Amino acid sequence: MNVADVMTPRDDLVTVELPGTRDDVLEYLQERAFSSVPVVKETDDGEEFRGLVSRDALIDRPDEDQLALLVEEVPHTTADSTLDELADLMLSTGARRVPVVVGRLEGIVTITDVVRAIATGDVDGDVTVDELARRDVNCVYEGTPLHVAERELSHAGVPYGVALDDKGDTSGMITEVDIIDVARVVEGEEETGDSLASDDDDWKWESVKAVGSRYMPTRNVEIPAGPVSEFMTDDLVTISGRRTAQDAAQLMIEHDIEQIPLVSGDELTSMVRDMDLLEALR
Repeated sequence: MNVADVMTPRDDLVTVELPGTRDDVLEYLQERAFSSVPVVKETDDGEEFRGLVSRDALIDRPDEDQLALLVEEVPHTTADSTLDELADLMLSTGARRVPVVVGRLEGIVTITDVVRAIATGDVDGDVTVDELARRDVNCVYEGTPLHVAERELSHAGVPYGVALDDKGDTSGMITEVDIIDVARVVEGEEETGDSLASDDDDWKWESVKAVGSRYMPTRNVEIPAGPVSEFMTDDLVTISGRRTAQDAAQLMIEHDIEQIPLVSGDELTSMVRDMDLLEALR
């Protein structure tokens, strides 16, 4: 199976053009659940692909307004590359969205596209999950204030935390998406606070990233101070280590999640993330 079979083609992509400003990207990220946007430039020879502008680039360089100075060169692939080759590229670079480029931008392929191919059986997914799972599991206490838990996720560099109760048993999971769903963006202030978000605010995690006191220009994030238990998902989707990568991929697609805890009986043993499933293709 090739990249062309699963990618989103150019005609279905929203891009931003040079010259432009950071506001062009912010508008895109706020409307769509992506972490980056392709950047193109019209020339006398046609459209040229220049790279991606990511959410993190906007956060790391809050004073830069010119789009050209925010563009990052990123790994890219071709439409006739196999999904095995794409998996190697994603695993070696950590890229979750890969532009498909042959002279010009032909599309975008994402890790979800690959996971879906594993789920449908279009590529090999017979490896057992316990061969792919990570033994290191990021955990948070369910009584931890949410804004503190957000900082813990940020420092750990992972988008989730398995919640543990007073006995040390698994009680749920908190993710970046859960946090941003209840966060509120405050215009024109310099410090982030801990006050509760209003019910009518609707912000997606990919629009902004609440990382301690880091912020988008004039877009500061307030995170509720209530405990993790008030915001976590307590009805966990879990899987046994004896199940296959295809089984895990099907659960991820069905429940729109990026990671699944592995359990033995009632005991949490490890975690499998969507990127781990790509190892099944190597």
